[in-house]
Amino acid sequence: ANCMLATKISFMNEMANLAEELGADIEEVRKGIGSDPRIGYHFIYPGLGYGGSCFPKDVRALIKTAEGVKFDAKLLRAVEERNNEQKSVLFDKVNRYFKGNLKGKTFALWGLAFKPNTDDMREAPARVLMEALWKAGAKVQAYDPEAMQECQAIYGLREDLLLCGTKEAALRGADALMIATEWKNFQAPSFDAMKDALITPIIFDGRNLYDPKVIARYGIEYHSIGRMAA
Repeated sequence: ANCMLATKISFMNEMANLAEELGADIEEVRKGIGSDPRIGYHFIYPGLGYGGSCFPKDVRALIKTAEGVKFDAKLLRAVEERNNEQKSVLFDKVNRYFKGNLKGKTFALWGLAFKPNTDDMREAPARVLMEALWKAGAKVQAYDPEAMQECQAIYGLREDLLLCGTKEAALRGADALMIATEWKNFQAPSFDAMKDALITPIIFDGRNLYDPKVIARYGIEYHSIGRMAA
């Protein structure tokens, strides 16, 4: 079952990346797909890929089982490949926007856990994102409602990581905001306060939390998954 759900996630992420290339809106595509009662809306939300302890392990285990009987599990390997690549999508957007010059910049990061309502950071997209930012010479100001202690346990004390007590504190003096986990309390922030706190009023949203038209009214540039920048 987990392999099937992982396949749905990777399929939607593949469609989201294609939608961007075509100038389409993956949210409209998602609504159309989900309206089919044979499919429904479960696990067809584009984003930064799956993580945690179950989906990655179960997909790899089934691939390994197939290899044991010399069967080429092409679809499962593609699911895993797409998921691994998807975790870098948000960093790639940021890197392109700043023309590869991330050294010395500071980024607010909302969300560390691989999904809401847990502190589990195993194979979380946020880890891939932070590690890529650090490698590029950037600093991260992060907030997560549950995973702060877990993050500190994993990475320890670092000069390029500031764990903030609130989501608002993470914004202060940051060059942009990045969103990696769809926590409920991220869904209705004060966009005016956000604009005032950020050096550059721009959001890179890996979970498509906001309506681009609403964001545009606040004078904030918005980049999300499978939709054109607004």
